[in-house]
Amino acid sequence: MYLEKIIDASEFEDIKQECTVRLNRNDVVGWLKTIAGFSNADGGNFFIGVEDKTNKLIGFDRMEADNERNYLNNQINEHLYPRPSYSIHFLKYEIHGKERYILQTVVDASEIKPVVLKLDGVPAIYMRRNGFTNAATYEEIRRMVLESSDLPYEQIVSKEKYARKDFQKLLAFCKAHEGKDLSDKFLREIGFVNQDGMLRNGAVLFRDDYDGGKTAVQCSLFSGFTKGSQRIVSVNHFTGNITDSIQYMNDYVKVRMNHGIIKLNDRHVDVDAYPDRALFEGIVNAVAHRDYFLDGTQIQIDMFRDRLEISSPGSFYEGAPLGRTSDLSSIISKRRNELICAVLVRCNVMEAAGTGFDKIIEDYKQADESHKPYVYSSSDHFMLVLPDLTYEPGLSTDLSETVSFVPVPDGTKHDAKVLAYCYPLARKSADIAAYLGIADSTYFRQKVLDHLAETGYLEKSKAGRTVYYKSNRDLVKKEGHVCEMVN
Repeated sequence: MYLEKIIDASEFEDIKQECTVRLNRNDVVGWLKTIAGFSNADGGNFFIGVEDKTNKLIGFDRMEADNERNYLNNQINEHLYPRPSYSIHFLKYEIHGKERYILQTVVDASEIKPVVLKLDGVPAIYMRRNGFTNAATYEEIRRMVLESSDLPYEQIVSKEKYARKDFQKLLAFCKAHEGKDLSDKFLREIGFVNQDGMLRNGAVLFRDDYDGGKTAVQCSLFSGFTKGSQRIVSVNHFTGNITDSIQYMNDYVKVRMNHGIIKLNDRHVDVDAYPDRALFEGIVNAVAHRDYFLDGTQIQIDMFRDRLEISSPGSFYEGAPLGRTSDLSSIISKRRNELICAVLVRCNVMEAAGTGFDKIIEDYKQADESHKPYVYSSSDHFMLVLPDLTYEPGLSTDLSETVSFVPVPDGTKHDAKVLAYCYPLARKSADIAAYLGIADSTYFRQKVLDHLAETGYLEKSKAGRTVYYKSNRDLVKKEGHVCEMVN
């Protein structure tokens, strides 16, 4: 039996169709480039279970078809960025009285181009033309970049139709926090729904029944100060719509956080480990500024003995990567997800401007230096750290003798502590000097820090006028009982 027997061949063009009997596990590029090529051109159909050239049906039983579909999804998620738009259909036929299936993968032309295939760290861009897939030329890549809509994930129009009944949780969330209803007029004004009544991707994430990976959350509680040094008390995973995710993270922390009492001159005052407002602001911030293009990632809530870490995929949007900074008021970041932010602002859970860190600063204004919140941002994630106000010693910083390295040529007595302190996070010279208990002098910077940088043990970078130092992990290794603080 041939493909033409189970589909209307007139619907398809040969140049926009390709077939394979099986997905070759030993040559993933051989067929992934077809998906990428269709995405970078005008779309196409990729049939699995069909002989190339003859279109003869080979097919699968249902279990085999499921395995092929899962493998296809996994490889696309792992190697193609941004993730192309496609759908997989099972086409059933019978032969000798037995049910067989082939897979039809309908690949849409990507709204954001080029779609890049990355394998073993090597990126490549492919283009489908005249029935063949080849490496894209310089001119084709240039044209793709110029013609691409370059929209954030949330702004792309989905295939889902708007129905108010599908957003009861969002309506209740807004009513609870703002006291007002979300009108259809407002949702149209902010682009939640387009002129044809179709939802944008960001709107889909608010649907009552959404449970996809774009909003994945992992919440963990550790008994000690690091991820590797003590046992894990609990690890919980959650997927759901945005409002449910916010509530889940907030509840997880509030149920498990410590409570204490501060003794003042004339009274005792109850205190929570993490102030309600600061906790909620940190969670909303992580949701609002998350990079939703990054598949296979998650917001992480990690509770330690001395702190809470809230880590979100994606760096600060159009903001310089930071090392560790406690000056939260100085952080400026353009909003990556204007639609999601507009909804959260209307629900009165987010500020209309800025990063929302002002409330966190206010809640911690009475805290000493060892209990000051800080932010860390790199090229692939940003993290807010809230110190536990009930843990009297404050943030644990004693990381000395937790790394190993070949002795530094002409090194100093400070090398081990500096490399350990700069292993989990990039640090400013002033912070390093304070940790060592010495002055942040020119001598210290030149003879210790710059010497470690010149010999390759420290990586030196700048954010604005501030210089940061971080241990080079090719030369400095963590010891087995201590894990990184940043994923």
